[in-house]
Amino acid sequence: MSELLVDRSDDGVVQVTLNRPDLRNAMTDAMTAQWLETMSGLAKDRDVRCLIVTGAGTAFSSGGDLSWIGERNTEAVPQLRDRMLAFYRTWLTITELEIPTIAAVNGPAVGAGLCVALACDLVYAADDAKLLAPFTTLGLHPGMAATYLLPRRAGASLAREMLLTGRVMIGVEAADKGLVNQSFPKNDLMSEVRAIATKIAQNAPIATRLTKVALNQDHQDLEAALRWESLAQPVTMASSDMIEGLAAHRERRMPKFTGS
Repeated sequence: MSELLVDRSDDGVVQVTLNRPDLRNAMTDAMTAQWLETMSGLAKDRDVRCLIVTGAGTAFSSGGDLSWIGERNTEAVPQLRDRMLAFYRTWLTITELEIPTIAAVNGPAVGAGLCVALACDLVYAADDAKLLAPFTTLGLHPGMAATYLLPRRAGASLAREMLLTGRVMIGVEAADKGLVNQSFPKNDLMSEVRAIATKIAQNAPIATRLTKVALNQDHQDLEAALRWESLAQPVTMASSDMIEGLAAHRERRMPKFTGS
């Protein structure tokens, strides 16, 4: 059984499903290896326009495989550090993709699993999905860039509360607090996310990729943003897609972007 399912559609949307429902999609060694291979392939695939990540069964991901982690405490700290860095960096390769990424949190997203969801550009959750980062309740320091991703997504105050107390948030509240973009009834989640992904995939690929790069730069100041945009916008002005976009606007039709 593949621990990672990859489904491609003709419109350029790819769905990756964490597929260990018996373990609530814990991030096993096998799943981690398949994730690295999949992300490496997607990074080179010019036909992909948007990525959806979700979980099989009732959970998004229960995070790191606790049996795997428990075995590591017999190792010395330098070896553990190397192993954990490799684990973190493998899963966070999703942040290196130039295409927009969407997490569809269909059920519990716990610890490292929550962090992978938050590493996506957009995060949508089922109304009743549980989101939590209970590292300290397990005797662990946070990992998977939790101390970066949580404050960046929802602000320092909520991040402190979740990381220091282990507070559980459900999807509706997470949307209200800004931890996720929006929540939907569980039965509607995937259709709603799919519609959003389709809309993204319909937009001009070059402009979309460059916009994502700009947003991820966290421009130091206004001047830095202007310098980037004064370069990136002319790149899109020289594309065939811009000509098509303007023509479609004049003719009041849907544009057919080719990424050229």
